[in-house]
Amino acid sequence: MPSSKASARTPRPAYRCAECGWETAKWVGRCGECQSWGTVDEVGAARARTTAVTPIASPARPIAEVDVEAARARPTGIDELDRVLGGGLVPGAVVLLAGEPGVGKSTLLLDLASRCAQQGRTVLYVTAEESAAQVRLRAERIGALRPRLLLAAETDLGSVLGHVTQSEPDLLVVDSVQTVASAEVDGAAGNVSQVREVAAALIRVAKERGLATLLVGHVTKDGSIAGPRVLEHLVDVVCQFEGDRHSRLRLVRAVKNRYGPTDEVGCFDLTDTGITGLPDPSGLFLSRHERPTPGTCVTVTLEGRRPLVTEVQALVAPTTSANPRRAVSGLDNSRVAMVVAVMTRRARLALIGQDVYVATVGGVRLSEPAADLATALALAGAVTDRPLPGGTVAFGEVGLAGEVRPVTGLRRRLAEAARLGFTRAVVPAGSPDSLGAPEGLQVIEVGDVGAALRETGVLGS
Repeated sequence: MPSSKASARTPRPAYRCAECGWETAKWVGRCGECQSWGTVDEVGAARARTTAVTPIASPARPIAEVDVEAARARPTGIDELDRVLGGGLVPGAVVLLAGEPGVGKSTLLLDLASRCAQQGRTVLYVTAEESAAQVRLRAERIGALRPRLLLAAETDLGSVLGHVTQSEPDLLVVDSVQTVASAEVDGAAGNVSQVREVAAALIRVAKERGLATLLVGHVTKDGSIAGPRVLEHLVDVVCQFEGDRHSRLRLVRAVKNRYGPTDEVGCFDLTDTGITGLPDPSGLFLSRHERPTPGTCVTVTLEGRRPLVTEVQALVAPTTSANPRRAVSGLDNSRVAMVVAVMTRRARLALIGQDVYVATVGGVRLSEPAADLATALALAGAVTDRPLPGGTVAFGEVGLAGEVRPVTGLRRRLAEAARLGFTRAVVPAGSPDSLGAPEGLQVIEVGDVGAALRETGVLGS
């Protein structure tokens, strides 16, 4: 009969969070590490484990003797996507593309699969959300019918792996990883255990075969990638596909990239006939005026390393309401409210008791503080009904004291403004990069919003 001491040494069950791996001796509804609800499950007895030493298949080599040709990126045929990926797809790399429903993920990957098949590579496109006929209709619409593009409609992981073994593709596309399930794991497709198992199996096959793999991922209501956090750690590249459903512009940015930079952004135009890259998207964010218009100001924002010329528009109208409206579209609401307060207090603009509307052109979203100065000048022009001089751009961060602070990437912003034909740039004073301004571009340095209003003539003489 076992003693009480032996019973005390009996391993107790352990519980582990499926999101972050945090362990506890008893079940709790909320993870103590990542604060996720309903992710703590029992994993069996917590006991010490030892790993036996196994013979190695190949000895370690000096790092200079490692062959790097296997890790060379191969272009996909879509320049904007290659820019984000770091030159193309690396054999054996696993890329996770996440985005909201209807943003164009499937259209982009189907176009990519068609271009790779046109280059002579065998591509296997696995659709787990749509029927094969639906995908075929989309491919016909965007001109993606290729002999080497193979299509399979499967939701079972074993069947997907069987298609990979049978067709031996050079590129695998799975749309989407949350809708494929494994018969070896309990639970419906999309739960934490299923997503982890499916992703791990596909990654294992990709590494063993040197098979470039693209996985489509869903996002939650707050915009984060659905499924366990470990999914983002397992894959090599994580890309976010962004865009407003009321705008044609789509942006692809790398959140994680083991083979390239994470500050590049790819721009795409989504149309009825497919999705195309935009090497020069600045024209989408500028309105066409025959003459300078009050309440408008052009700025240059940086999306990653890429400068984008964008127009900010403002409208100020009297109101009899006790609570004037503050409507913002395309900019950060709190930053616009701060700029309105600064211009009211520091520049003495008559914004009290006025409805204020501020928006960007083309549906682009400006989140960086460099757009503060353009917003301030647009508001001033709307109040005084005076336009900025033609060919003027402005960028700078506005502080609560009314000062204009320097911004990063000034030289790239000035070069983009000069390339598009602008002749005047209002920039923060003391910016080191302003000394090397492009030829034909007059750089006006200002220290506060008052100086910016005087230099641009918005307040008049």
